[in-house]
Amino acid sequence: MRVCPMRFFILLSFFITSTTTFLLPAPTSLTVRSVTVSDVRCSSLLYNKKKSSKSKKATPSKGFGAVLKSLTPTFKYTGTITPHPQSPTCTIPDTVKSNSLPSYHKTSIPHQPNNLPWQIEKKSPQDIQKMIKAGHIARQVLDAAGRAVKPGITTDQIDKIVHEETIKRGAYPSPLNYHGYPKSCCTSINEIICHGIPDSRPLENSDILNIDVTCYFEGFHGDCSEMFFVGEVEEEGRRLVQVTYDCWVMAMEWVKPGRKYQDLGGIIEDYVSKEGYTTVRSFCGHGIGSTFHTTPNILHYKNSEPNGTMEPGHTFTIEPMICEGTNKHVTWPDDWTAATADGKRTAQFEHTLLITEDGCIPLTGKIETSMKQEWEEKSEVHKGFWMGTTQK
Repeated sequence: MRVCPMRFFILLSFFITSTTTFLLPAPTSLTVRSVTVSDVRCSSLLYNKKKSSKSKKATPSKGFGAVLKSLTPTFKYTGTITPHPQSPTCTIPDTVKSNSLPSYHKTSIPHQPNNLPWQIEKKSPQDIQKMIKAGHIARQVLDAAGRAVKPGITTDQIDKIVHEETIKRGAYPSPLNYHGYPKSCCTSINEIICHGIPDSRPLENSDILNIDVTCYFEGFHGDCSEMFFVGEVEEEGRRLVQVTYDCWVMAMEWVKPGRKYQDLGGIIEDYVSKEGYTTVRSFCGHGIGSTFHTTPNILHYKNSEPNGTMEPGHTFTIEPMICEGTNKHVTWPDDWTAATADGKRTAQFEHTLLITEDGCIPLTGKIETSMKQEWEEKSEVHKGFWMGTTQK
């Protein structure tokens, strides 16, 4: 998932001036760096403001107790989920071939094309075949992780499954070292919207969990995520997941050449709003291929952004994040984990999609051995596995 970009006027100003420097938050301090168009992050963008020149009077020391108090973390977690110790980062064996190692696997810095919002790559038939392979691997890995979900297992253990299943297939777990991310997948529980880092917290009965898996194979990424119930989940949680699934399928059903990407958001927001939910605005779906995150930006709310027109050969993700309460988020001190500002739960689904001549297909679609989930059986939008709309 991508952090949503700034409005177009900021993008335009970037091309008027050769470089633009913004102030971006870092885990421990604010640091300045130059960013490209595809790297601009709207939700965390801060303009550099001068601090007040008024000096404050020095206050006398209150002793060692005051020092200890000053060192106590002040971040307030919004719900029941808090960080737990993490195991060491998994390593990549030599068995993974060089063409299945992304550019950032050592440097943590991905290559990002400087596309305008409406400039979208059309994949060649050869590229599509490679994306089909990457998507199929991602589906197999996500299914393996999902089968392990139960009360008592830790998300760290799930991450190890994802890592091992990915490596077994000769692929690379795309999240690993992407901008320094320390794990091989994202696991987001209850109020965590996205980018939850796997750790040693055991899953508990009634948790709802999103596992987000991306695999890089022979030069291309396949990206998907799915919800899972941990033990018995009460009706309110089940309804949230059902509505999230249904709005996601409705949006995918609408994908067709000639239609505007901007219109997907209205389909999602209209549906969830009437059900009493909100849709996250700070994070969005994205184009995908040899680059993990690129154009188009898929906003999951009503918008008029010039994000292009759908054409055969486009590949991208739709991944709405739907909330019980506010759609605002807070970012944990780890600079990755995004939680709802009110601590209420959220749910998400994701596929990598390929636009065909008459519709679209999910490159990360379910396979014969995939689990059939409750929301697929109960959906009033589409019952059973959703395998696309193309007739050709």
